[in-house]
Amino acid sequence: MWCLGGHGVRLLLACLSAVCGLHIPPQVEQLPTITAQPPSSLIALPFEDSFTLTCEATGNPIPEFSWTKDGQEFNLHKDSRLIKFNNSGSFVIPKTKDLAKYQGKYRCAASNKLGTAVSEEADFIVPSAPKFPKENIEPIVVNEGDSMVLECNPPKGIPPLQLYWMTIGLQHIEQNERVSMGLNGDLYFSNVEPNDSRSDYCCFASFPTIRTIVQKTAMPVVVIPLNSSELLSDTNVGRQSGLGRKPNFLVPSGVQSQIYLVKDEELELECIPEGFPTPTIEWTKVGEKLPKRTNIKSYGKLLTLSKVKEEDSGKYTCKAKNSFGEAVHHFDVAVEEPPHWVDEPTKSQLVSIGTDVPIKCNAGGRPRPKLTWMRNGKPFDEFSSTQARSDTIILHKAQPTDTAVYQCEVSNRHGSLLATANIMVMNHPPLVLTRDSLEYATVRGKSVIMDCEVFSSPLATTSWKKEDPEGLLEGERFSFFKNGSLQIHTSEMGDMGRYVCLVTNSEGISTITAKLYIKDPTRIVSPPQDMEIKRGSTVELPCLAEYDQSLSGQLEVLWQKDGIEIYSNLTHDSGYYIDDEGKLQIVNVSHSDKGLYTCIAKTPLDQDTASAHVTVLDVPDAPVQLTLSDRRDRGVRLQWVPPRDHNSPITEYIIEYEENHWEPGRWRILLRVSGNHNSAPLSLYGHIDYQFRVTAVNSIGMSLPSKPSERYKTPPAAPDRNPEDIKIEGRLPHQMDITWEPLMPIEHNGPGLEYKLSYRQLGADLNWKEHIIKRHSFVVKETPTFVPYEVKIQARNQHGWAPEPRVLTGYSGEDLPLASPEHVSVDVLNSTVLRVSWSPVPPSQLRGRLGGYNVHWWRTLSLLTSKEVPAEKQFLTLPGNRSLAVVPGLRPFSEYRLTVSVFNGRGSGPGCEHLTFRTPQGVPERPPILRATNPQGNSITLVWAPPLEANGILTGYRLHYQIINGTADMDGFNTVNISGPDTTQWVLHDLMSGSQYKFSVRACTLAGCGAAMSEDGGTTLLSHMKSAYGSMSSRTWIMGIMCAVALLSLAFLIACFVTWKQAGKYAVKEKEEVQTDLESHSMNEDTSCEYSDNDEKPLRGSLYSLERDFREDNSSLDSSVDEGCEFNEDGSFIGEYSSHRQRAPTETNTAT
Repeated sequence: MWCLGGHGVRLLLACLSAVCGLHIPPQVEQLPTITAQPPSSLIALPFEDSFTLTCEATGNPIPEFSWTKDGQEFNLHKDSRLIKFNNSGSFVIPKTKDLAKYQGKYRCAASNKLGTAVSEEADFIVPSAPKFPKENIEPIVVNEGDSMVLECNPPKGIPPLQLYWMTIGLQHIEQNERVSMGLNGDLYFSNVEPNDSRSDYCCFASFPTIRTIVQKTAMPVVVIPLNSSELLSDTNVGRQSGLGRKPNFLVPSGVQSQIYLVKDEELELECIPEGFPTPTIEWTKVGEKLPKRTNIKSYGKLLTLSKVKEEDSGKYTCKAKNSFGEAVHHFDVAVEEPPHWVDEPTKSQLVSIGTDVPIKCNAGGRPRPKLTWMRNGKPFDEFSSTQARSDTIILHKAQPTDTAVYQCEVSNRHGSLLATANIMVMNHPPLVLTRDSLEYATVRGKSVIMDCEVFSSPLATTSWKKEDPEGLLEGERFSFFKNGSLQIHTSEMGDMGRYVCLVTNSEGISTITAKLYIKDPTRIVSPPQDMEIKRGSTVELPCLAEYDQSLSGQLEVLWQKDGIEIYSNLTHDSGYYIDDEGKLQIVNVSHSDKGLYTCIAKTPLDQDTASAHVTVLDVPDAPVQLTLSDRRDRGVRLQWVPPRDHNSPITEYIIEYEENHWEPGRWRILLRVSGNHNSAPLSLYGHIDYQFRVTAVNSIGMSLPSKPSERYKTPPAAPDRNPEDIKIEGRLPHQMDITWEPLMPIEHNGPGLEYKLSYRQLGADLNWKEHIIKRHSFVVKETPTFVPYEVKIQARNQHGWAPEPRVLTGYSGEDLPLASPEHVSVDVLNSTVLRVSWSPVPPSQLRGRLGGYNVHWWRTLSLLTSKEVPAEKQFLTLPGNRSLAVVPGLRPFSEYRLTVSVFNGRGSGPGCEHLTFRTPQGVPERPPILRATNPQGNSITLVWAPPLEANGILTGYRLHYQIINGTADMDGFNTVNISGPDTTQWVLHDLMSGSQYKFSVRACTLAGCGAAMSEDGGTTLLSHMKSAYGSMSSRTWIMGIMCAVALLSLAFLIACFVTWKQAGKYAVKEKEEVQTDLESHSMNEDTSCEYSDNDEKPLRGSLYSLERDFREDNSSLDSSVDEGCEFNEDGSFIGEYSSHRQRAPTETNTAT
């Protein structure tokens, strides 16, 4: 087992030296030493059962104890009631009926064959129960104006003592400049008045320590009043009548007093005068001002000064004066001191034979203390080998017989001190107290102390050397102490080895050995870091350490919080947990977990520490101490004490209110204020009984609301405002509907809220029509259609009217317009766009507020087939006063009809007469199919289908083709114009054999050619054809067969397209709904298009009902046939081999 540098042994020796002044091994004889003194004062309180006088001592041989009482021997063994203890001088006095006989001053003595030590004196006080003597007190008769003293003379008891003057009914006697109680408890009257007569002046004495209050027999006082003509009323009268009296002092007596007190005590100077009229008191200090700490009490009669200092000494004067003269008393104050040591008294000593030993005892104090010397507990006598001076004893050439306990006691009237010195006179060979062959260990870079504690007389010489391996102990790293210890600073690995301590004196020699090991230091490599954590979460603090591997299993990781060690105490939801690696986990963090956490990685040799602050974040506490101030009829200031923000600054306060009439118990937000405020002015409504609360907000969240404030009721008043959000509407002809947002209940400001509605026709009526109502709506009936009215609404309650309301203008109910737009004309801009214009409807015909115009149109005839088509009405809604519209999305080469109508809030008026117009031809749609078939060496056959919508009369087709080279680029293209509109196939000749081509075909009308359909294809190699058909080149019927196959394929394709077109041509849902009411328009906004933007621009939207879109299909012809194919009535080919987009709803609004 290793010794960690000898710190513990050295500390113990130092402590013993400090207490005893000398350390002697237990095996060596030594003088007695008092180690536990009895109390200087012990009071036998009545509620305690026993009282202990302590006296403990050490020595070799073991000391024996004895006691004296009041200077006489007190034998504990002669009193069986006393409780004694073995090997101890302490004893216990039990509580008995005759306890008073034990009262006295006790002193303990501890003795062995070497000497005697005595303790300090202990005063055992047995107080008697305090009581006033029973007495029959005759009435005190005194003339009005004379002075009087009522004596208390309280009984003796255990301090503190508190005195009161009261009546039998426990009413305090009033004290003032004329009547007051002195420090001794007497009641002093500077002069008496008739109302001082009473029969029950009682003095009460309270002893809090023993919980006792005693009362003196009541004292009656009779004041004989003087006639009013005899009573002193002013100075002149008093001097003439001789009734006035100059001041004299009731307390203190004489003209000068001497006051002694100890530093830091409280000075009390009392002057109680008598005289008529009542004197006043003035206090001064001769030669200087009164100290600032001076306090004048008891109506000027008592001067106090706390914790007096030496400079507070001096002469103080109190002066009592009235109109008849003055009286003066001087206090000579002397601040003194109890005894104190000027020089440290001589400590216990071990000296060799023949040495001169001075024992010094130098004390000071005011007055100068008296000095008494004792040897072995008895007064000191002159010996032939000693010399005594006033404060010093010298033992000349001390011998073993001079071994004794020497004590000096100094005392003055303020206290006493006792000093003890054990003087041991002997010669002794070196005795090494440190155990031999100790092993020490420390870590590299730290210090180590190896002990060699010695007892010897005379003092021995100590030396160290290193033996294994040998080394010099020189330099600043090595320190040698007087007690024999060796300290190595900043140890190195080379310091490891065996050391020898050699001790010598005149009486002999002694040695011990010690072995030193050096280890690697412990180091925390992963320390905890400062953290901010929300309350309720979990935090982990790491503490990973490296240490010397020879100490494996001896590393201990400890955690402290604010310097106090913590342990794993994890419960199911909170607490600390320390895992095997030393990591600290704090579960369910609370406010109490904030603080400084210190990780201690500890081995038997050293330790390393690392600390981190954990800051707990939380919502603030609730604000407290809500108070109301600056109270006004319609406002108040709310103040509060900011709460703890729990480490996240408060950003704002939310002030809420609750009232107990309209919505009792419901809290509403009244105001938000910045977080750096703690008060806010509140604007309030009248006739509301408010209470308020405050919530604090920080970055974490909101606090709990504060406790509600006191209630504050505002007086009633007239309303502050009139209704708002007034709506004047005409839902039906010949009436006007008026509605408004009513005042909130708390805005009523008083009982009996109602509204005065006033209206008149603008420009027609001079007088207002008025109605008093309580609801918040009203219908004015039998009004003209859509005429302007002036309306105003004013609130009132039982306490008056709200401010004058503002006048609003509204209109009565609307009716359907009477007229349609005139001068309607159309301008066909191209095959799909039309411009329509008209003259606006006069306002007199609108019978309402202009909503806008509706343009309706529908297709009636296809000019290509000359057949009527089902009507699919479309419309545009143009809000506001418009006279022009652009209609997009028309079908080319068709006949249309169009009408225009106006609408207002009631609905649409009649439409204008139908206008018929035609659209010109347009370019065709893209052919739906193009296929390259029957490839030859230098030719290929192209087959296509006519466009599904020709948008005019087909004039033919335009065919383009171009070769695709090996780099995916295309050479210049060739064009073939085909004039036959019924042509649906074409054979291209003179192509390059074995080449890949890009083919495209467009359908054309007089308006131009449409979009192209493309197809890739290629020719075959001539050599391949020759090898395949060379044997049949003379047989021309083979070519006929191939042509027949191509024609049959084309016929099949045409049949499919015709069948498909015939089936789909009439699959059109007819819809003809003309909506005239505005509400119907609004309900169908998703299918109507409102016109906007410049009238000359086409609408950006597309009318899905006016066009058909088809998806491009690149699938093979064979797979397309399965989709179905049909022929039209005229046999045209209309098949399509991919699903196409269905028509949009027939009535759509294309305006944006």
